[in-house]
Amino acid sequence: MREVSLIGVDLARQVFQLHGATSDGAVMFRKKLSRKQFLAFMQRHPACRVAMEACGTAHYWARTLATFGHDVRLIAPKFVKAYVKNQKNDMADAEAIAEAASRPTMRFVEVKSPEQQGLGMIFRMRDLLVGQRTQTINALRGHLAEFGLALGKGREQLDKLKSSELTDDQGNALPSSVCQMAQLFFDQIDDLSRRISELDVKINAASRQSHLAARLQKIPGVGPITSMALAAFAPPMECFHRGRDFSAWLGLVPRQHSSGGKIRLGRTSKSGQRDIRRLLIIGAMAVISGTKIRPPAEGSWLGRMLARKPRMLVAIALANKMARMLWALIAKNEEFRGGPHLAG
Repeated sequence: MREVSLIGVDLARQVFQLHGATSDGAVMFRKKLSRKQFLAFMQRHPACRVAMEACGTAHYWARTLATFGHDVRLIAPKFVKAYVKNQKNDMADAEAIAEAASRPTMRFVEVKSPEQQGLGMIFRMRDLLVGQRTQTINALRGHLAEFGLALGKGREQLDKLKSSELTDDQGNALPSSVCQMAQLFFDQIDDLSRRISELDVKINAASRQSHLAARLQKIPGVGPITSMALAAFAPPMECFHRGRDFSAWLGLVPRQHSSGGKIRLGRTSKSGQRDIRRLLIIGAMAVISGTKIRPPAEGSWLGRMLARKPRMLVAIALANKMARMLWALIAKNEEFRGGPHLAG
């Protein structure tokens, strides 16, 4: 009897669609199971390769099925899409996942540990709180503009207003309801800032306990948040053959549209891990802003780039360079030997 060597699973909250296939692609079964039935079925089934999309709950199920002896592979959804035939439904998705996993050149997503996902939750929570604080500040600025109080950008302007009395341009006191609502805004902003500071303390504490994070922070523009984001979101650096592969995974290399032997390079692809990419670009902008106080050394890479390229373009190029340095420090266990202006 032919054995099932590959099971494609279309994950959901309660209903799971399974597609079992042999090594040559022949269909052995198609099943729709509930959550409990799926767990019991996979526990009884002989060990085989199990493929799933790298979506919500995928890493949990990958770890769970691995304890049953299965070889679990996660695939990025964009790589599965090309194998969906005709109409999209759960059965077609499960078949497409199995078909994609059978390709010898398919690239898979590394399964994250619970500790990695815990760190990722801290970063996601921090981003959420920062976004809520920005939203609250913008809402207050918009409301106060209706009463002639035009505030500049930045929390510093808000702090100045908070320390002073709420008056309009003519010196008339604002309605009491406006002052009361503004105070609620201020309280909400202060509470969000306090929570963000608490998360920053946790991130800094975790960063200090990691020897690797301390080494990574020697690179200009890399701080505790960036170094811990690498631990939370990046796969093992051994997955990448060279630094450019890691930079491409982050989406910091040009997008290609080449044909007929002619190479055409466009803007950065942005097809990667957006959190680490964003933090590296922010760190690169901080390094560039520091050149106003300490100009780059004459003839350095950064000095030459700033002399002939826009600042944002230089920031992307510098973030690309930082990504390659991070790969070298981690994969090759090296120490940072460059300077603040990256003379190489």
